[in-house]
Amino acid sequence: MKTLSILSLLFLLTNCSGNNLAKVKFGERCTASDTKQLQEKSYVWFVSKDAAKDFDKRINKSNCLGS
Repeated sequence: MKTLSILSLLFLLTNCSGNNLAKVKFGERCTASDTKQLQEKSYVWFVSKDAAKDFDKRINKSNCLGS
């Protein structure tokens, strides 16, 4: 029963992305920080088709503070 529930949830989450999902990128990446040193940091990024062109220029490991 537990396995069936997990598979069902994964199937539903896959359908939530629609047709716009181009890639899933793994690894520590950060957005550029603002004047208050705030930034977004994640190890998993879901990239849309529109953002895939310049994603690596805007969001990368060199933007992370303290790295």
